[in-house]
Amino acid sequence: MEPYIVRQSILDERQSAIGYEILYADDQAAFSQSDDSSAANAIENFLSSMDADKFLSGKVAFLTFTRNLLVKNIPKMFDTNKLVIQIEDSLITNPLAHSLFTKYKQAGYKIAVIDFEFAPRYFGVLDIVDYIKVNFKDYKSSSLENVVRIGNSFGKKIIAYNIDCAEAYEKAKNCGCTYFQGSYVAEKMPAQLKNMKYLQGNFFLLMIAVTKDEPDIDEIEQILSRDVSLTYSLLKLVNSAYFALRNRAKSVKQALVILGLGQLKQWIYLLSFRQDDGSMPDELIKLSFLRGKFASELLEFCHDMPISRSEAYLMGMFSTLGKLMQMPLSEALEQLPLGDEIKDALLKHEGKAGQLYDLVLSYENADWKKMSSLAEELNIPHETISGTYCECVENVNETWNSLMTAGASE
Repeated sequence: MEPYIVRQSILDERQSAIGYEILYADDQAAFSQSDDSSAANAIENFLSSMDADKFLSGKVAFLTFTRNLLVKNIPKMFDTNKLVIQIEDSLITNPLAHSLFTKYKQAGYKIAVIDFEFAPRYFGVLDIVDYIKVNFKDYKSSSLENVVRIGNSFGKKIIAYNIDCAEAYEKAKNCGCTYFQGSYVAEKMPAQLKNMKYLQGNFFLLMIAVTKDEPDIDEIEQILSRDVSLTYSLLKLVNSAYFALRNRAKSVKQALVILGLGQLKQWIYLLSFRQDDGSMPDELIKLSFLRGKFASELLEFCHDMPISRSEAYLMGMFSTLGKLMQMPLSEALEQLPLGDEIKDALLKHEGKAGQLYDLVLSYENADWKKMSSLAEELNIPHETISGTYCECVENVNETWNSLMTAGASE
């Protein structure tokens, strides 16, 4: 049976990812709720066939292991500095599992405990725990402050997860949590992000032009050429040490030929949200890329869709536009010549395009039941989804790394 896999960012207060939690499911339920042996075999097979470092973009993996996975030494597929072993409540009370935690801790792995409670059964593992994960789904609970406060007093790093709204984030931050995970923080912007001038002018026209099914190189050249800032940045990028050209590109057209339309699309979007100090909301930009790529790849399996592959890319990518521009998404989309199908999908979650968008979101949020239902409605084979997602993640990571390398050499 083909497993599903998704990564969810674990962020600090500056919106920098310190690692990703890796969540799995089969066609029916999360593996933590399935047969222990089946989960072990499925995850072992999956990890054996993937490039974990590319998937994680060099970050640390937070991964929940069943007892069988620990016994089979599956964690040793990861370097000690690339993995945090997560422990669920059911294993804490298992005396045989405790010796396994200790073994991995002594080998150099870090340990996280999920939904820690200051009850007798937890104190036996407190000495080997590095991270405590606290569930903020019910962020109004009065017990959360006590758990976080006591965890901090023991020198543990607190990860608040299920941060799905601004109120939960503020509560977690005020309680003293170190790191944050959830749909809200995945799309949260740094407080000091400034809107860039490209957003109000040629950027939108350029994005539409480069994502057409048959892009017109002359149209793209014309748009770039009338914006001195974009032209300067493009030529500076293409003539950087990253491309190592024998002869410098002296025109926009030469630069476009060298860069290629695929990389141009990624570069323009990245450049448009760069701050004056060179920093940027990495995870949100990557999320935009990933949603666009994932939606466009999944569309290939759909029938009778009212949008093209390039429009599916725009739908996924522009889903974060409201956050990036710090305005309601509806206002941001008004400035774009997008079809009603895409706008209805993003704003109302309506139509077949809306179903595709919701599938992308439900997969991202590990809502496996909703994702499976939408896949059936769209006639997308379940066995293709996980592989497509992983390929998209690796593609986004490779593109990001090449852009960062090029940007650093400017």
